[in-house]
This record gives sequence, structure tokens and C-alpha cells, in this order.
Amino acid sequence: MANQGPAYGMSRDVQSKIEKKYDDELEDRLVEWIVAQCGASVGRPERGRLGFQVWLKNGVVLSRLVNSLYPDGSKPVKIPDAPPTMVFKQMEQIAQFLKAAEDYGVVKTDIFQTVDLFEAKDMAAVQRTLMALGSLAVTKNDGNYHGDPNWFMKKAQEHKREFTESQLKEGKNIIGLQMGSNKGASQAGMSYGRPRQIIS
Repeated sequence: MANQGPAYGMSRDVQSKIEKKYDDELEDRLVEWIVAQCGASVGRPERGRLGFQVWLKNGVVLSRLVNSLYPDGSKPVKIPDAPPTMVFKQMEQIAQFLKAAEDYGVVKTDIFQTVDLFEAKDMAAVQRTLMALGSLAVTKNDGNYHGDPNWFMKKAQEHKREFTESQLKEGKNIIGLQMGSNKGASQAGMSYGRPRQIIS
């Protein structure tokens, strides 16, 4: 990791737009959920984007969160006894969380990049991933979600319909309105402008 100096010009504008997407109220809700899901042993971060980033940076809290969504005996992420201190081990722990979140059902477009969290490049993306994970956990309703179900929106679920053979046959006799109608349609009275003038 190279040390980064201050950003100027367009880079600073882009970074400030990214930072404005971060939601402090959403941070509070996510912290409450993580503590409810994992237990008080994970602690609480200092308020603000930087405190939230430092709390999640080594990947252990995230790994414990995703493991808590699975039943005992099938935890997807191995958590070391001592929190990792080396940079590449911390980034590896975050990458394991991201893989487990994707396996859980979070779509790729909702998953943040490791540097978004590790270097605090885009903490709003981290919030988006955690929101998607929480929404999936509430939707699955498998007993592994802890906390207030109103913290997250339920995802839409498939509602499969079954039709009998007679209902399907009846449907073939009806012309849907999407196909239009030929009643009252004619070309009577239509003109296409002046005829082409041929000058020799």
C-alpha cells in the first residue's frame, strides 16, 4: 500500500461525491444489526465513516456476521483466533467475507471491492453490501436472522402460478388486447401528399 497524498482537481471532486453517498443514519442501523446478529463481543465503532471503517477493516467482524447467518456446522468463513495484523491477511479476510456474501445470494453489483473498505475509498458501497445481505437474511426467514425485521426491506419472491389444462385451452380462444384489433380500420380517405413530378 502506497501512502496517498491529498487529491486535487477532478480526483477530489469524484472522491467528495463518493463520500456524500455515505449515510450516517444507515451506519447506526447497520451497527445495531451487526451487534444484534453477532453479540456484544464484537464491540461498537466510533461514530462516523472513519470509525466504521476501522471497526470492519480487519474483516473479522464481517466474517462473524456472515457466519452467523448460517446454521451451526456450516460456517463458510474461517476466522483466525487472533485478529490478523498483516495487511494482506486482513484483505484476505475481507475477500473471504465477499465470497461468502456472494454465495449467500448477494448479487455481484451490490458487492464492494476490498479496497473500498480497506482504504476507505467507498464506504457507501460497504453499506450497500451490508444492506443487501440484511435484506436477503430477512427474506430467507430461516431463523438465523437476529434483530428487528423492519431494519431491512424484504426482497421480492417468485409467485409461481399453476394453471389447469382447461384454463390453458380457454386462453387460446381469446385475442388479447395487446394484439390490437382490425375493427374499423381502413385506408379510405387517406392521401399520401402530392404525386412525384417528373420533368423531362
